[in-house]
Amino acid sequence: MEEPVPPPQGVPPAAATDEAVLGELFLTQRLGLVRLAYLLVGDQETAEDVVQDAFTALHRRWDRLSDHDRVLPYLRASVVNGCRMIHRRRSIMSRFTGDRQAPSRSASAEAATLLGETRREVSEAVRALPRRQREAVVLRYYLGLSEAEIAETMGISRGTVKSTVFRALKALTVKLEGKR
Repeated sequence: MEEPVPPPQGVPPAAATDEAVLGELFLTQRLGLVRLAYLLVGDQETAEDVVQDAFTALHRRWDRLSDHDRVLPYLRASVVNGCRMIHRRRSIMSRFTGDRQAPSRSASAEAATLLGETRREVSEAVRALPRRQREAVVLRYYLGLSEAEIAETMGISRGTVKSTVFRALKALTVKLEGKR
């Protein structure tokens, strides 16, 4: 049996435990949160930045969180809000540059091959949805969250989640059936 590793000198045991919890949370949740952000903002680098910012904010606020069991919903909401901020910045930039489309980066040959044509079409159709619909669909079908979890993450009611997902699915059906 291994002996517990003592915390570094000058670090109280509780702080060392918090660091271990945050480290484990980062290792287990980062990839899923990056996927969420990628689906909302459309490029890998920005998605990674948004998730890193969310974990940094969590680390700064860790002592002030009253319920550490609610950290994952906090992180999800933080990532969604970070993506909203990116879209606001892109919108403002497009007003000044005259570019009506959000900046997009072409996928690498590897990424395009891995995605496959059908997944690429679905991904483009989801990205074309209005912000709220896109967020709701990604949280529901890509992360598998319940209506209550989506409502909490997005800061809206469960009824709004239902109607938003319904409208998004209807729009996706129309768009994707039109391509066939």
